[in-house]
Amino acid sequence: MRNTVKTTAAALAAGALALTLSACGSGSGSGKNGANDPLVVAASPTPHADILNFVKDNLAKKAGLTLEVKEFTDYIQPNVVTQNGDVGANFFQHRPYLDDFNKEHKTTIVPVADVHLEPLGLYSKKVKSAKDLKSGATVGLPNDATNEGRALKLLADNGVIELKAGVGQNGTPKDITANPGKLKFKELEAAQLPRSLDDTDASVINGNYALEADLNPAEDALVVEKAKGNPYANFLAVKKGNENDPRVKKLARLLQSPEVKKYIVDKFKGAVIPAF
Repeated sequence: MRNTVKTTAAALAAGALALTLSACGSGSGSGKNGANDPLVVAASPTPHADILNFVKDNLAKKAGLTLEVKEFTDYIQPNVVTQNGDVGANFFQHRPYLDDFNKEHKTTIVPVADVHLEPLGLYSKKVKSAKDLKSGATVGLPNDATNEGRALKLLADNGVIELKAGVGQNGTPKDITANPGKLKFKELEAAQLPRSLDDTDASVINGNYALEADLNPAEDALVVEKAKGNPYANFLAVKKGNENDPRVKKLARLLQSPEVKKYIVDKFKGAVIPAF
């Protein structure tokens, strides 16, 4: 499954990059790059687009920024359209995922400003505690390299499995050294994991997809990541060389403002945590 996903992702990225000239010449996307032109930002719907739309509706005009939000439901295209210039920035990912993506696709996306953390959680419709998982239970995992390792670490940190010493956030099912519950793991695209709860005994779900499925990590997760020392803050990102775009700098300041911090705390009630 992992190899299939990576091959498909590479094909998508290659195809999109091959269309760079026609895409940029069509007038779609970010278009002009002057200081007074709109900044188009690619984002996952929740919570990223929610946060950006709060900025757009409440803070951007006063700061002299025209902001447009373009939503994507996958983890591939936001970086592709940022690299090829269809959008001016994106907001959907954390550093381990970006590092893996840049290496895999030869892209040059860089982080600009940390905004929030979405705690990864283990969810189930069939049990009330991770300890209640029966022998041979099936657990869904995100199939992209960084989030799968993160999911396995969450399970290991909570005593569900044991991982080989030193693998940290980079573990795969092959690195499991103890599996007392004889759990079976089902690797799925991250966006599919909430829907998998009808077919699995439990699934580890990324915070944004949990929220879209009306699952609150603070209330519904059997186990959830701790915020302290967590490397998975989500950030505003741009193609390298665009960090000093005045519009990007304005948006970065607004995303790290007291108003946005209050919005995140009030709206998401612990399901999303400010990272600044």
